[in-house]
Amino acid sequence: METTQRSPEEISSGFPALDEIIDRLRIGDNVVWRVDSLENYSILARAFADLALDHHRKLVYIRFAAHPLIMKPREGLLTLEVDPGLGFDSFCTQVSNIIDEHGPHTFYVFDNLSALVEDWATDELLANFFQVTCPYLREMKTIAYFALTRGQHSHVALSKIRSTTQVLMDVYYVQGHLYIQALKVLDRYSPQMFIPHKFHGTSLTPLSQSSEASVVLAHASRQPLRRKADSFVPWDEVYRKLAQFEESEITAPERIQERDALKMEFARMIIGSHPQFNRLADDYLTLQDLFDIRYRMIGSGRIGGKASGMLVARRILLDAPGEVNFGKVLEQHDSFYIGSDVFFSFLVNNGLFRLRMRLTRSSQITQEEFEEVERRFLVGKFPPEIMEQFQDMLEYFGQAPIIVRSSSLLEDGFGNAFAGKYRSEFCVNQDTPEQRMDDFLRAVKLVYASAVNPDALAYRRQRGLGESDEQMAILVQRVSGFNYKKFFFPQMAGVAFSHNLYRWTDRIDPLQGMVRLVFGLGTRAVDRVGGDYPRIIALSHPELRQEVGAKISAYSQRRVDVLDLSQNKFHTQRFNDLVAGGDYPGLHLFVSMVEHGYVRDPASALLKDLKNSVLTFNLLIRQTNFIQVMREMTAKLEKAYGYPVDTELTASIGADNEVRINLLQCRPMRLPGAKVPEDAMPPEDLRTQSVLFRTTRMIPGGVADKIRYILYIDPKAYANRASLEVKKSLGRVVGDLNRHAAFAKHRFIIAGPGRWGSSNINLGVNTSYADINNTSALVEIALETAGHTPELSYGTHFFLDLVESQIIYLPVYPDNPATQYNFTFFNSSPNILCEILPQASQYAEFIKVIDVHRATGGKYAKIVADSKNQKAVCFLDEGK
Repeated sequence: METTQRSPEEISSGFPALDEIIDRLRIGDNVVWRVDSLENYSILARAFADLALDHHRKLVYIRFAAHPLIMKPREGLLTLEVDPGLGFDSFCTQVSNIIDEHGPHTFYVFDNLSALVEDWATDELLANFFQVTCPYLREMKTIAYFALTRGQHSHVALSKIRSTTQVLMDVYYVQGHLYIQALKVLDRYSPQMFIPHKFHGTSLTPLSQSSEASVVLAHASRQPLRRKADSFVPWDEVYRKLAQFEESEITAPERIQERDALKMEFARMIIGSHPQFNRLADDYLTLQDLFDIRYRMIGSGRIGGKASGMLVARRILLDAPGEVNFGKVLEQHDSFYIGSDVFFSFLVNNGLFRLRMRLTRSSQITQEEFEEVERRFLVGKFPPEIMEQFQDMLEYFGQAPIIVRSSSLLEDGFGNAFAGKYRSEFCVNQDTPEQRMDDFLRAVKLVYASAVNPDALAYRRQRGLGESDEQMAILVQRVSGFNYKKFFFPQMAGVAFSHNLYRWTDRIDPLQGMVRLVFGLGTRAVDRVGGDYPRIIALSHPELRQEVGAKISAYSQRRVDVLDLSQNKFHTQRFNDLVAGGDYPGLHLFVSMVEHGYVRDPASALLKDLKNSVLTFNLLIRQTNFIQVMREMTAKLEKAYGYPVDTELTASIGADNEVRINLLQCRPMRLPGAKVPEDAMPPEDLRTQSVLFRTTRMIPGGVADKIRYILYIDPKAYANRASLEVKKSLGRVVGDLNRHAAFAKHRFIIAGPGRWGSSNINLGVNTSYADINNTSALVEIALETAGHTPELSYGTHFFLDLVESQIIYLPVYPDNPATQYNFTFFNSSPNILCEILPQASQYAEFIKVIDVHRATGGKYAKIVADSKNQKAVCFLDEGK
């Protein structure tokens, strides 16, 4: 008998008859078995495993499903459990780590992949997992067995799996007989390879007659043609059942119970599983609300935290009783949602998933590296079916401006706001259809890339979310506003809080909240910008201001963010130039006049001379129901959430002086600054020379002791001697120090001039969250002689970063008589910058690193910020 010499790359399946049909397996093969019965997969997998172990192959069984064991314990078999309940991201990472650990030439048997749909809601993610894992297994020269349950998955998902795997086999029963059919066998061919074969014991007989084969295949493949609706399985199955309930009146208790259970299941598929938020969704979102989301969903998956928060908050306001009729107050929204599955499909299809996984693991990326990541995202492509849905959406909106907003699953949750971490992109939407599509695609890709920007990664690491499942959905919204001249913008925009943390006088009731309001687009309300100040309104005392007289003009908004329709771009315009002519609707409600150092409100709606006008919103507060609406809105939302809330909105005033609100966002608000314990207070006999600074302007309180280092940027040197290049570089140096190992071992604070986090480097150090996230306190020094006048950042994304990271924020005004500032200490203490960061030696003139312990002979710095009495002090302490 002739012995056939086999290559080491050729491996037996354990079934000689099958080996003959497919010409054996090859090293690097992923083998997918589509089965009617789990028992059949178990038989096939055990035969493969038995032969592999007999030949002393390393074999790993990946266990993740609740179904019976595919592989029974035996000598040589390693069984490892992986939890898909932690989410797609985590599951992929766990499997990847196993593959890394066991190295090349390991054989694998996986549980039935269909079980993953129970945890992930759509088979889109199942296909994404396979597309990530299969190439890596092939790269590692393994052989892996997988199973799918026939009839449970969409054509789209199966197509992705088929295009990725090397071997795809169909195993099914028809009329009591078991058949096997190869659907794909890479780089092998035989005349009978792809026709059905009938099992006879361990032998396989090909179905050579077409009549027999056609009968078998007709029963085996009920829906062979692709249909778009299939891509929502099991989403559409639940939807179809719910739709039947809508079509008929339901009175029987058991039918109502069945409908409610299906509604809850449907909501989880759309929103996700977050217990606190699910309570709100179940209580407030109607079945029609969920259907409306489905009708406007591009792709599949979940809509993310930002979209969910907006929808639930709107429904709360519409349903909860109160004096304000929010049915008349709230503007109608017509948003679209790009499902979270589209994000992972984009990553997988464009070879970006492993890049993202690597960056998430490392949790650190420089700005230069991130710019390269953005470039890679921007050349990515979307599949045709998604492009068609994008086109439908853009045709719906026509040339109305839209905004593409991140809506990740972790965003706007209880405890994790991710405020400003991910990108939002305006699409002015004014060019040709082709260019509008290009602009929109660019916006979507930039939002996707922002999932791995330095700030987002630092935030996730800081919050202990490095390995959490982070799916990026997208919310596409119509921009509120109207055309004025060649611009488009809302009358007002801002943020409203149900709890006011900034009490500059005891008259203010913190439980009534506050509003941070700007004219035009809301970007200037949530970001720190140079030379501008929004109007901060304490809802308990809306007409009360910190500033008086001429200072009202100094601390007001001067520039407005708008969309330039003629140039098809985002634009910033001087307010007085924008409204020159005085014909802007309702302008008298927003402006006041400055005359001889005094502020005077308009006597009528007719405005002639706007040369000395200033944005105050005074008549808006006095003559409209804006304050009443804001009070009731924030109170209703806080009551429903059971937690203080932070909202974003746009607003307009009609001819009847009634306010209209477009609620864009709602999220739980973290309350910082616990009461300072008595034993933490500074001693009453604190000597002057021990005080580093005192301040009376602060927001939340807190205590930071045993501070070893102070990272100090000299305000005068920054203002008078720092070149433009130096100012651009200082933020990077601060970031390097913030992440330095020496700083990681001890507490440190950062102190320096002006507005940190501002885009204007002349007004403050241009740092991001990732550059300051490890500090215990951020001290903004407002030295008037150096031209620094930091705006209190309360209500901005920058402030929310500080709050969530429990960083004490202290504006210090050395020129104020009520402030004490120890210039001698800061100027005379030795600078150890070159010792810690030698490569930054050229910046030693501007950045000083003070080792407090060394400079004071063994003492530390301590900060006590008493929010109740609005007093804070930093002083030298023994640190015991």
